[in-house]
Amino acid sequence: MRYTTTAVDGVLLVDLEPLTDDRGFFARAFDATEFTRNGLDAHVAQANVSFNHRAGTVRGMHRQIPPHAEGKLVRCTAGAIVDVALDVRPGSPTHGLHVMVELSAANRTALFVPPYVAHGYQTLVDDTEVVYQVSGPYVPGAEQGFRYDDEAFTIVWPLPVTVVSAKDAAWPLAGEQVPR
Repeated sequence: MRYTTTAVDGVLLVDLEPLTDDRGFFARAFDATEFTRNGLDAHVAQANVSFNHRAGTVRGMHRQIPPHAEGKLVRCTAGAIVDVALDVRPGSPTHGLHVMVELSAANRTALFVPPYVAHGYQTLVDDTEVVYQVSGPYVPGAEQGFRYDDEAFTIVWPLPVTVVSAKDAAWPLAGEQVPR
C-alpha cells in the first residue's frame, strides 16, 4: 500500500499496490503492521457499510469527542463519493482546514481519518456504497456533528445536496459549539 499525506495533520490517502496477472489483480487493502509503521491506529473495533440511493446525498460531518477515539479507514466499494476530513481538533496545527478527495470503486483509494477529525461525504452517483473500518466503538452520547453547509468551513460540495438527514441538517454552526 502507498500512504500519501494531505493538508490536514494525520489524514492520509491509502492506495492499493496491485499485483496483476491475466486474472486481474490482488492487493492488500489493510495491513496492521504497515498502519502502525505509518503512525496510524491499526486496531479495528467495528466495520460499517453505508448504502446511498441518490447522487448528491450528504452524510456528515461527524466525529466522536474525547476520550472516545474513533479513527476511520473509508473506502467506496460501489459508485463514487467526495470524502471530506475536517480538522476541528482544538490546538491542532491544521485546525479549520479540510481535505476533500474522490473515492470510488474505480480508483480504489481509501482515506484514513484520525480520531477527533470530523468526517462526511457526498455521493457522486446513484447506488453508492461506502465501507468504514473503525478503530473504536460508536458511543451515541459522544457523537458531535457540524453542519455540512457551515460557511465557516468553506466546504464546496461538487453537486447540489439532494438528501441529508434531519439530524445532519440540524447540527449547530461552528460558532455556536463549545470546543470539545
